[in-house]
Amino acid sequence: MPIAHIHILQGRSQEQKKQLICEVTSAISRSLDAKPESIRVLLHETAREHWATGGVTKAEEGSAGNER
Repeated sequence: MPIAHIHILQGRSQEQKKQLICEVTSAISRSLDAKPESIRVLLHETAREHWATGGVTKAEEGSAGNER
């Protein structure tokens, strides 16, 4: 049973997350010849205040106007 853990920032729509889950499931199914019903996809959403690069959180980046 393949399990995919995906870490993303909070803030994406339910539709975007559903699309991601469907596409990841499809890719794993094709590449591993696994039945889609045996594939588990776990999304881990992290608050912008809890995700940092170089000591700067994503929340701080966004407030500085230079968020990507």
